[in-house]
Amino acid sequence: MSQFIKINNKKVGTNEPVYFIAELSANHNHDFERVIKLVHAAAEAGADAIKLQTYTPDTITIKSDRPEFQVDGTIWEGTDLYSLYQQAYTPWEWHEPIFKEASRLGLDAFSAPFDPTAVDFLENLDVPIYKIASSELVDLPLLKIVAHTNKPVILSTGMATEKEIEEAVTTLRKHGCKELILLKCTASYPALAEEANLLAIPMMQQKFECPIGLSDHTLGSTVPIASTVLGACVIEKHFTLSRKDGGPDAAFSLEPYEFKEMVEQVKNAQSSLGQAKLEPTKKEQVGLKFRRSLYVVKDAKAGDIITPEHIRSIRPAQGLHTRYYESVIGQRFIKDIVSGTPLDLTMFKKDTNS
Repeated sequence: MSQFIKINNKKVGTNEPVYFIAELSANHNHDFERVIKLVHAAAEAGADAIKLQTYTPDTITIKSDRPEFQVDGTIWEGTDLYSLYQQAYTPWEWHEPIFKEASRLGLDAFSAPFDPTAVDFLENLDVPIYKIASSELVDLPLLKIVAHTNKPVILSTGMATEKEIEEAVTTLRKHGCKELILLKCTASYPALAEEANLLAIPMMQQKFECPIGLSDHTLGSTVPIASTVLGACVIEKHFTLSRKDGGPDAAFSLEPYEFKEMVEQVKNAQSSLGQAKLEPTKKEQVGLKFRRSLYVVKDAKAGDIITPEHIRSIRPAQGLHTRYYESVIGQRFIKDIVSGTPLDLTMFKKDTNS
């Protein structure tokens, strides 16, 4: 399988620059002007793309008083699924103007559909790629519909077992998905760094033969930086203007200055990886002249036997290589030498009497 996908003719994947997605999610707080400000802030913070979520309360769940529809054990405890999604969803009529503004600013723009009607809607907007959220990884009928669009897919793997990921990947590929990126994800909000399990990234890349990225719900840049070192090619982070403004996702979202810092630090981390070779860099070449070498450190006369008092390994590197130290000791100088002179092969000969 390909080690990259194309988003608007831009390569995203292995050995390419890290691709940064600002997940706007519910951080618009149902204020259209705010979501446009989010798009502008994302562009200024260094994002490559903005992402929405396309659902309504009725397309993602149903109204019910049954216990299993009540949210517990998360930051949204005390509400029910329908009410939560009523608060969090992005109005569908906003999608087109948001996408147009993002495009005007040079950002890619796409969304995560949560049911077949959302796929139809997004197809009419000609999105370049689809994102599948972690909880929808097990919705195989939805995966088939998305795969049939023949567009690239980014699939989050939060909560999933290896077997579930394999089933989802097989389903996507079988039904038309030829370009796929998997995102290592810890689907807790906010997530703890110690639960990131980033060592799964190279394992996933080898097993599923596709690029691997990170959908991260920790605060800060540590986990994204570490994931980059392990080969992550996409970083997705929730994005807000200010956590103080509240909203369903505010607690695990980065503010613009934090997102910008993350982008810079991840880029530095990726650039530091360089190449798998052992040789001096261009700037290190300057320092080579200050390495150790053999110098005469005591005045000597022609005929003197060379002892450790006469020569030492010191900086700089104009003298004979230190590998010759043992073989030089015991030989005789054939000329007068003053202290501070770099040793060379013309200054001595083997003492045949020793």
